[in-house]
Amino acid sequence: MKEINPQSPVLVTGASGYVASWVVKELLEKGHTVHATVRNLSNKQRFEHLLRLEDQTPGTLKMFEADLMQLGSFQEAMKGCELVIHTASPFFLKVKDAQKQLIDPALKGTRNVLQSANETSSVKRIVLTSSVAAVYGDAADIQEIPGGAANEENWNHSSSLTHQPYSYSKTLAEKEAWKMVGEQDQWDLVVINPGFIMGPSLTKRTDSISIDFMRSMGSGKFRMGLPHLCFGIVDVRDVAKAHLQAGFLPQASGRHITVAESMATLEMASLLGKTFGDKYSLPKSYLPKFLIYLFGPLQGFTWKYVKRNVGYSLNFDNSYSKKDLQMEYLPVEQTLVEHLRQLERDGLL
Repeated sequence: MKEINPQSPVLVTGASGYVASWVVKELLEKGHTVHATVRNLSNKQRFEHLLRLEDQTPGTLKMFEADLMQLGSFQEAMKGCELVIHTASPFFLKVKDAQKQLIDPALKGTRNVLQSANETSSVKRIVLTSSVAAVYGDAADIQEIPGGAANEENWNHSSSLTHQPYSYSKTLAEKEAWKMVGEQDQWDLVVINPGFIMGPSLTKRTDSISIDFMRSMGSGKFRMGLPHLCFGIVDVRDVAKAHLQAGFLPQASGRHITVAESMATLEMASLLGKTFGDKYSLPKSYLPKFLIYLFGPLQGFTWKYVKRNVGYSLNFDNSYSKKDLQMEYLPVEQTLVEHLRQLERDGLL
């Protein structure tokens, strides 16, 4: 049980990212000093929204340059920090070289940050952004779990370098973190395992899977139909809150499935239709599974992925996050509507 001094600076890695930006915002609003790392300080456009946040809040922001693949590059940013929130990790579903683009940055990057913590005596706690992708690989896996709902005791056992490599990268990285925490007694580890993260972005960037999905919904790309996929959905603002709770609640421990509700893609479209009506060409039906087998590979869906995910339901047990992190989740409808409105406001539709 680690008690974090609120006067101590907090390190947030990958600070300009979709989730991390909200984490930084929450910390600054509460008056914390934030040490924020980005890959390239000269690319100010990528993090200028964080600088604006500092102007609007009582907190203090200090920017640092660090690279997941460069040993020791996080040590300067980590100096004096008792709490480290490690969010930095690549999120691509279409990759040419999974080892180089996903596995190495996730696994070696986690090892790099945690090794720096071992060498920084002030660090007491690390909050790691993992994923439900480390809990299960394919929707078919959850059907085999007694009770039919995934919980924190479950681990992804079906992903690999060639099948669901992103999920594989998150699993390897989280397992490495649990291995490293067991090899020392200076700091403890609390893990956040979010589902499909949706909700308004603090930037106009479009290189997030979540944002790309919502833009596709609004642009009419799915008007002919959607694959029948199910996701555990959670609001990006709730994910940020979970990170802060995990960092500052002394009793927080273990893994935390962070999901508001499981929902199929067509249900998501239906919720948007309630607010936006016919303003957008929202899908009204599912695509037949044989069509997804036929054309899926062109969209990056392998036959194995289609077989083990299309048409399945998903269920997650989020009770531990509610108990241990005192989480209360925003309704999915609010998340989706406010996400689409943000895209409208920023001219991204």
